[in-house]
Amino acid sequence: MAQLAQNLRERGAMDYTIIVHASASDSAPLQYIAPYAGCAIGEYFMEQGRDVLIVYDDLSKHAIAYRTLSLLLGRSPGPIVETQAGDVSAYIPTNIISITDGQIFLESSLFFAGQRPAVNVGLSVSRVGGDAQTRAMKAAAGAIRLELAQYREMEIFTQFASDLDDTTRDQLAFGQGLMRLLRQDQSHPLRQCEQVILLCAAMDRALVMVPLAEMSGFAGELLAYFHEHHAALCERIEQTGMLSPEDREEIVHTAREVAARAGAERRSKRGFGPDPALLQRPAGGDQTHFPHGGERGQPLLFPRLRRGQNDRRIRFPGHYRGQGSGGRL
Repeated sequence: MAQLAQNLRERGAMDYTIIVHASASDSAPLQYIAPYAGCAIGEYFMEQGRDVLIVYDDLSKHAIAYRTLSLLLGRSPGPIVETQAGDVSAYIPTNIISITDGQIFLESSLFFAGQRPAVNVGLSVSRVGGDAQTRAMKAAAGAIRLELAQYREMEIFTQFASDLDDTTRDQLAFGQGLMRLLRQDQSHPLRQCEQVILLCAAMDRALVMVPLAEMSGFAGELLAYFHEHHAALCERIEQTGMLSPEDREEIVHTAREVAARAGAERRSKRGFGPDPALLQRPAGGDQTHFPHGGERGQPLLFPRLRRGQNDRRIRFPGHYRGQGSGGRL
């Protein structure tokens, strides 16, 4: 630094140059504040209408000082960078990424689609990985990042496809359920045990029968049920940060029971009877009989169609439609 100052002085540049210096021997606060001090001085001359050039030397040392201060203050270090049109390969984002331990990429399209926090799973990475997680969280999360990444790719691909096989349809439904489960109300963080419970239930396919529109409400009901009836399990996960195979089995089994009970209550409220896909055809009769009849509990009678007439479509009452809006006889 002395050589640099002498070089500028010999060429007459020190008349309009200010050096803000924080060496490696200085404390972390001084190393942290030095770039900001230089920027403030530059802005002072800029506001006077003068041309200003600011030269920073090795900002990686600033990042180290920032992390040191963050650890001393007990807060999580994380500079926020706004990308231009979502381009993470631009100059500033790539430099920030190179001096940090990872990044969480928030995507505006996810935000406006109602996915909040709007985390892009594919572009969000961590160089620390599972070392920053408790054992319970690591065991519960499993391959959720891979599942969500596959879902996003499949979602884009299926936009151009009309016919989907059952495997693809199930994968899409599972991914949609995961995305909906990860939505979080503002200023409502979840405890560690609550996150573990939801992730275990979701990753073990215990919530696949929960309708997408009811996923958020069901998650709250499920957590309330665990706090009331399985308080010891919640406290054990919260205190130890561990998830035993027995605890995971208890979580999944309970989640399936609660989901099945909620499904039965939904069908009961809507007046559903047994499975409407099961039709009873009386022997020798000319009528088709639906279990429990129509809206008022009366049988729905239709003439039996002859061969060649089975392309005629008959629209059934709402809860007898099954998968589509109409049926065939």
